[in-house]
Amino acid sequence: MSTTAQTFDERYRAIDARDPRFDGQFITAVRSTGIYCRPSCPARTPKPANVTFFPTAAAAHEAGYRACKRCLPDAAPGSPEWNLRTDAAARAMRFIQDGVVEREGVPGLARRLGYSERQLGRILTTELGAGPLALARAHRAHTARMLLVGTGLSAAEVAFSAGFASVRQFNDTVREVFGMTPLELRARRREAPGTVAPGHISLLLAYRRPIDLPGLFGWMQARAVDGVEVATADSYERTLALPQGPGWFRIRVDGDQLRLDTRLTHLADLPVLIARVRRLFDLDADPVGIDAALSRHPELQAAVAATPGIRVPGAVDAGEMLVRAMIGQQITVAAARTALTRLTAALGEKLPDGSLLFPTMAAIAAHGPEVLRGPGARIRAITAAAGALASGGLGLSAGDDPVAQREALLALAGVGPWTADYVRMRVTGDPDVFLPGDVAARAGAARLGLPGDAKPLTAWAAGAAPWRSYLTAHFWRATSTPVKENP
Repeated sequence: MSTTAQTFDERYRAIDARDPRFDGQFITAVRSTGIYCRPSCPARTPKPANVTFFPTAAAAHEAGYRACKRCLPDAAPGSPEWNLRTDAAARAMRFIQDGVVEREGVPGLARRLGYSERQLGRILTTELGAGPLALARAHRAHTARMLLVGTGLSAAEVAFSAGFASVRQFNDTVREVFGMTPLELRARRREAPGTVAPGHISLLLAYRRPIDLPGLFGWMQARAVDGVEVATADSYERTLALPQGPGWFRIRVDGDQLRLDTRLTHLADLPVLIARVRRLFDLDADPVGIDAALSRHPELQAAVAATPGIRVPGAVDAGEMLVRAMIGQQITVAAARTALTRLTAALGEKLPDGSLLFPTMAAIAAHGPEVLRGPGARIRAITAAAGALASGGLGLSAGDDPVAQREALLALAGVGPWTADYVRMRVTGDPDVFLPGDVAARAGAARLGLPGDAKPLTAWAAGAAPWRSYLTAHFWRATSTPVKENP
């Protein structure tokens, strides 16, 4: 549920019940103590007169509050609102999480969003209670806390991994935000970090339950590109190009939690990697709210009950996602995987351990015709799209306005509504994309007793807004998962 729909009374009831479903969706600041908490904080519920709710931790920082030492609100999953909303503030948050402020500064962030720095500062302060620098600072503080309590990295390594310019800036920020020194914060971790190889980082990823991990890992298994990706029933790993150089990560089940293992060329890429992995596995979704909304439709109740916490897989690289979608048009998943494996084997950069990076857009534009097979028009369309991405003529990112992104994609030769909407679903995390042209989705809908034809199915699906991406995920799942009849 979007936090913009929550009243003061609804939020107060959530903190009085210590309801963990709302963790990460808003911040509770207590004037009498000067601290801010997550909604599920175990401390005694403050009086309503002493409570102020903020949309972000950065807003609470700017208002003079520090983080609660008991509940560590910065350890909560991220807000699902940044995917639900498509306005400038939400897009700015997605760019900030991807490290744009650290790499390009506030001018770069403003330029990507199409505003002046002053306009952007005014928008973010009005909507989120803090400007871009404060929001980026809060994100660095969150990353630093996660590394201090979850890894054995030295304080200096944590500082630069989290994006701080100096150890002194890191120390000052941690003390200001958490009311503790980095060493005091590290002492609060509940277990010693596990043994990892030199140069590796291993940490736990927070998420809201329930989560359909079999479905996520199964999706990755079916589409894994040899040389780049390896997927099993309970793990997924791959290489990818990051701003500072190649990286590798593995996300795996660790007891009843998810663990991220990674190896990076430069520690400064860690926050970027974490943000992309979270999008890939849709870890900031609100599964209880989504399941409740979809279950209001009798036709979906059995499917939601059979697969609670379904997720919509995202993407770690927008350009790669477009190429994969264009290659996968009108062919089977297995055939697309074969074509992508062939393309990667021919054009991907080989890393020292023998693995490969997915080919760059420049390599596909230059040499794709030598490797790709199929109709000439399709090959030309794929290489032209890769060329537009390589030259900067086409911008594509998680922070795009979804409507503008769709229009830009549809302007490309060889890109139709299915491809544009599929990319939008996977790259921006838009929760309300429906794919009436998707054969598998229509087949799954028919299995659930819904119309199998595009026009009546589209009309029926309108009632599932704003969660039609998750509706589509249930349709895909229904093609391979038996669903019991409604009683």
